[in-house]
Amino acid sequence: MIFRITSKLGKKIRLAPSKVLPPDENPYADWSAHLFTAGRAQYILITNTASLYSMVMYGRGITDDFIFLDRVTDYMGEFIRDDGHRFLFERLVAPSMARVSFSKALNRAVTGSMNDLVFQAKTYLSDGTASPFDVSFKLNETPLSYLKHSNPREAFKALAISLTHSSH
Repeated sequence: MIFRITSKLGKKIRLAPSKVLPPDENPYADWSAHLFTAGRAQYILITNTASLYSMVMYGRGITDDFIFLDRVTDYMGEFIRDDGHRFLFERLVAPSMARVSFSKALNRAVTGSMNDLVFQAKTYLSDGTASPFDVSFKLNETPLSYLKHSNPREAFKALAISLTHSSH
């Protein structure tokens, strides 16, 4: 699994990847992560690099790469299963978690889309009524120009179709 982290998140977890890794062959094993603040709380946006399928989680208490990986992988499993993608998680995401590499961000298009998602997340979180978990569901229903106006949830499911076609 690849985690592409921003420099802001890298400072928090005391990690500074020196290079950009090429995309993982398994698009379900390639994730980008960014640290942001809304109100007075820190949050981490975890985004599938290929589909922009995203999760927002609390950043508090995450102080190094070991804690980051432990919390993020648990949260990913919980969220992806709750979103109805148990099969995708257990077959294509979880096995890739056995070996993790850190990288710089892939490209500006993904980073720019993540900044748009952060802006939306801050809007949802600012009134204090939505949990990061709830915000994650809202973000994944939002059409994005990077996805030709599809939404991240549909794009995440569609990756499985592209994987089966490319393996034949």
